[in-house]
Order: sequence, then C-alpha cells, then structure tokens
Amino acid sequence: MRPEALNPLFAETDTLDGVGPKLKKPLGRLGLTRVKDVAYHLPDRFVSRRMVQNVDEAGEGENIVVRLAVTEHRGSRNPRGPYRVLAQDALGNILALTYFGRASYSAKKQLPVEGVRWVAGKLERYGDMLQIVHPDHVLEEGGETLQQLCEPVYRLSEGLTQPKVASLVAQALERCPELPEWIERGLRDKEDWPAWREAMHRAHRAEDKAARDRLAYDELLANSLALMLVRADNRRRKGQALLGDGSYRGKLDLPFPLTGAQQRSISEIGNDLAQEAPMLRLLQGDVGAGKTVVALEAMLIAVEAGAQAAMLAPTEILARQHYESLRRMAEPTGARVALLTGRDKGRAREATLMGLLDGSIDIVVGTHAIFQDSVAYRNLAVVVIDEQHRFGVGQRLMLASKGKRAPHVLAMTATPIPRSLTLAQYGELDVSKLDELPPGRQAIDTVVMGSDKLAVLVDRLAGQIAEGRQAYWVCPMVREVDGPEEIAAAEARYASLKERFGDDVVLVHGQLPPEVKDAAMERFARGNAKLLIATTVIEVGVDVPNATLMIIEQAERFGLAQLHQLRGRVGRGSEKSVCVLLRGESLSETARERLALMRETQDGFLLAEEDLRLRGGGELLGTRQSGDTPFSIANFEQISALLPKAHDDARLLIERDGGLEGTRGEAARMLLYLFERDFGVRTLRGG
Repeated sequence: MRPEALNPLFAETDTLDGVGPKLKKPLGRLGLTRVKDVAYHLPDRFVSRRMVQNVDEAGEGENIVVRLAVTEHRGSRNPRGPYRVLAQDALGNILALTYFGRASYSAKKQLPVEGVRWVAGKLERYGDMLQIVHPDHVLEEGGETLQQLCEPVYRLSEGLTQPKVASLVAQALERCPELPEWIERGLRDKEDWPAWREAMHRAHRAEDKAARDRLAYDELLANSLALMLVRADNRRRKGQALLGDGSYRGKLDLPFPLTGAQQRSISEIGNDLAQEAPMLRLLQGDVGAGKTVVALEAMLIAVEAGAQAAMLAPTEILARQHYESLRRMAEPTGARVALLTGRDKGRAREATLMGLLDGSIDIVVGTHAIFQDSVAYRNLAVVVIDEQHRFGVGQRLMLASKGKRAPHVLAMTATPIPRSLTLAQYGELDVSKLDELPPGRQAIDTVVMGSDKLAVLVDRLAGQIAEGRQAYWVCPMVREVDGPEEIAAAEARYASLKERFGDDVVLVHGQLPPEVKDAAMERFARGNAKLLIATTVIEVGVDVPNATLMIIEQAERFGLAQLHQLRGRVGRGSEKSVCVLLRGESLSETARERLALMRETQDGFLLAEEDLRLRGGGELLGTRQSGDTPFSIANFEQISALLPKAHDDARLLIERDGGLEGTRGEAARMLLYLFERDFGVRTLRGG
C-alpha cells in the first residue's frame, strides 16, 4: 500500500483549481496527469530581469522591468507589419512596445493611452528606436512583476501559457508534504543538499544546482534501490544448477569460428548456469556481433541438463526470424525447436502446447504468447529475452514465476549502452559484452549527401533494384505536420516513390495495424518487395541479407545510437552495402559532428559514449533514443556524476543498513513509492 502521506501527490490534476476537461488535454500531452507530475515539471530555464527607473540604465539585450506611461498607438498599413504602442519612462525617454499578428488585439486592451503600466521584457534597438517586442508581462500598478525578477520558463503544450503552468505548479508545491530523509546523512551534508520539500520549492524559484541535483539523486537512488532489491530477491530464490555435458553443443556446425568475445561470454554464462541462484545477465552486443549463437549455446546447456529453454522476442516478425535461424543452427544437434506466437491457432498450437508440457519440445521461440497462463512447461530452466529495452523489470519478474523453480534469465540488446547508463537500466543484471565482430562481416560504407542530390539518389536506387537488390528508406515522421520546418514523412515519400517503382515498394510505420505491418515486412523479407519505406520501427532485428542500401532521410534528426542501429540493417549478406545519410539544409554544430562520427566509425560502443557526450549538453535531436535514459528528472550530466554514488548508497542500505527495515529503510520505502519503483517493495513481499 502506498504511504498515506503521498496520496495528495497522486491525485489527478483536475483536483487543482482551474483544471477542467479542457485543460487536462494539454497537460496530458506533457505527461502531467497527477499533482506529482506537475510538481516535478521543473523549469527548462529562468529569465532574470533587472528593475530600472529609465531605459538609459539598461543595456541592449537586457531583460528589464520598467514603469511606463502610454502615449500613442500606431498601426501598420501592411497587415503583416508591426503594431506599435509608444510609451515614456520616468525621464521621458520613448520606448516602443511592438506586436505582430493577433497579439496586437491584446495590446489595444492592455495598454490604454494615458494608462500607467509595469512592463517586463527584453530591451532591443530597431534603427534609432528602443523597443520591447511582445513584452513578457504588462501589469497595472501594484502588479506582481515587481516581485518576479527571476521567472521560471516551463515547457508548454498548445493550450497552456507560462502563467497558467506557474499557478498550477504553485498549487502542486503546496501539497508537497514534509517527508522523512532517505539520503545518507554524510552524503547530504557533504553535498549541502536541502531537504526534499525545500528542494522542490527551490528548484522552481531560481537556478539552484544543489536543489536540482538533490531531486535528480532521489530519482537515481529510487531506481538503483529497486534494481538492487530485485537482484537480492533473485539471489534468495532457488533455481536449478545446470551442468551441460557438451553432447548437444559439440554437434553444432557454425559458419564461423567463435570470436574471443563470444567464447568469454559463453564461459561467463556457463558459470552462472552452474549455480543454484538464478542467473540475471545482460548480453550486450553490437549489430551483427553474434548474440544469437551465444544465446543458443546457453539454451543448449539447459537441454543437455534435461531442461527446456525459451526465447522471447518483442515482435512476431523477429520471433519468426529467430526461429528460422535457431532451427537451422540447432538441426545437427537433434534439439527440437518450436515457434509459438499469438497468431498460432488450432491443432498446430495444441501440438506445441502439448510438446512443451510433455518435454518433447526443447526450445520454444515466440512473443509474449509463450508466457500466457495457458502455456505450461515440463521444466523451463533458461529464458532468453531479445531486445531487452522493450521489456521492463516488471516483465522480467513475471518470467521468474513460470518455471517450477526460478529460471535463469539472459537478456540481450543490440543497442550499445554507455557505461553510465548500463547501471541505470540494468542495475540488477551482470553484464557480458560482445565487442568483436565475427570474421566475414563486411564494413558498411557510410556517405553523407545533401537533400539537393535526391534525384541522383533515386536513380542510384533504381540501379540497385534493377540488379535484384533490396533497399530501406527511413523517414523521421509518419506523416507531414504543420510547423516552422518541413520534416520528411514516410507516407509522402512512399507516395512519390510508388509512382516510380510501383508494387516493388512497401510502407511500414508504427501507426499501421499490426497485421498490415507484418504483411509488408513479410513481403520485403521474402524478396517480393524491393524497397521498404519506414520510420524507425525497423531499427531492431529485421534480417534481410539481400538488402544492401540504407537511406536515412534528414539524418540529422536522429541520435547516433539510432543511426547506428538503422545502418546495421544492411551489410548482412556477402555483397558490399552502403548507408546514405541524407541531410537537411541547415545543420547545428552537434548535428555536423554526429554525421561525421557516423562516417568515421562503426564501433557501436564508441558511438554510444560519443552520443552521450554530445547530448549531455542538452541537445536531443529527433525522436526519443532507443536505449535512452529511464529518467524524467536526472539529465545526462547528473546521471554520469551521481549514478555511481546512488548505486553505492543503495548497496550500503541493503547490505549494511538493514534494507527497508529501520528508520532510513522506512524513508527509502517512501522514496520507492514516490518514484513508482514499488516493484522493489513488492519483491520483498512476493519473494
């Protein structure tokens, strides 16, 4: 049960004054559905202003507050031209308050001639005239601008204004209770961090590093603590020690000898499986590093020990692909591999379910369907989860309940994760790393082209298709949206290329019904379609050896990790492959550096570290990264600086300070509920 003290924070936003159905929508778009979310909606930045008696005291570009007397309104003949309100300061200096478009309507109401107003905004010069364009505030005498010399600027959504959000935040902060201290006293004193409630208030008032760091640390500590509790709980469970005799693995006929990294990982996994405590291990491997072979070796150890293994994939098409490659590799060993997805019905499904129950099926591959209540195993001992970032800790716990005893879990990801984030996302797992590529994998040529070369690129694509090759074309958006800049949309690109290539083109994006998406993917995978136009839904796992060209449109809108994942969709056959990064007209310095790095290296782990460095400054281009942080408050710099401390503190709390018992333990329990990491508390009850 959530502690009672936190209930006011978990109330819906419509319990705040002024929030009705109309305002709930824009708040919801920002993820602000409860009072707690509003309180933690920290300012993006602050505007600092200086109070001046007259404009002579201020410099150009300075944010000021000044008392003005309105003298005249001047409209423009051109409807798009400026609307100016002239006013005088205490010394009689003339200042223009300049408005464009519909904003001029409010100027007419707010600034009557001969009225006196306090005006806040940035002082600029236009020719010989001093002006403030679109003032931040215009208030009558006695207004609040006098007090607001430092004002928070919040992220908004259409339908919200800064004053509205500020008033909701003020109400949310009023509901923040005094909470017991969960941070170790020595650390808090050393960092000079305020108590939780004070930190919440201070973080909204001004740039306050101590307050912001304290709140970020809370989030990191909650995450580390929950993962540690899961890990400790897992260690207490009884699994089964699996000792393979090599009888199946010895018959494997692999196309390449194992790399040193594969051999090291297999040895680490084998050691884990030989223990009674269930394995919880993450296998990190770059695109094409040979994770599937390592996973098969782990599953065959289970089969040799008389048990069963299961592999869980996030999508049906990935499950089918894994099934085909595992069945092919395992054939000489005699291990029986089956496929089970939500689509399987009737007799085939019944036969698979019977085989799992009587043990005649050794390895099953599938989607979430393999863990439905109707699926029972004779002796499930190893579970492999592919593309780990698609499954949360909660789902990892659910798997543990399927075997008679807790199964060993091997999680895999092809998304290289920076060292500092591995702790954040996988703190309860041991990590094995595949940092070598198998022999025979060809390097992929990476080319950066301007969008003015589009016609040349389409001709080159036609040549590829004529030779029987296949290609991907990735866009950042599904469909065009109105906005200040044009963003390449998959639907529009599909329409234009379909005119040229007809039925050879298929379209895949996340908003299509699953069966339509799967059918298009299937056509492409079988070679019946030559060009797949998509959004980033194809970044993980699709394996088409005949695809040798990857085109990423407006590549500057993607992060490095994503670009690297997308590039890894080609280069899977024996033919030379090329990745074309098609860039827009105007590039930021960071975007230039990002595209240059893509040309220079194919090392996913290096790119992940560089991506973190580039994004650390706060520039997060394009869509959300896969392998991105699971945090909403801690930024990249705070994660790098504070996460190791939080990790150590969580370990101390569990190993030395009695876990969630005792005074600090009670406070830590409150923290877990506050950040909704209470699955950590549940493991104590369920374990």
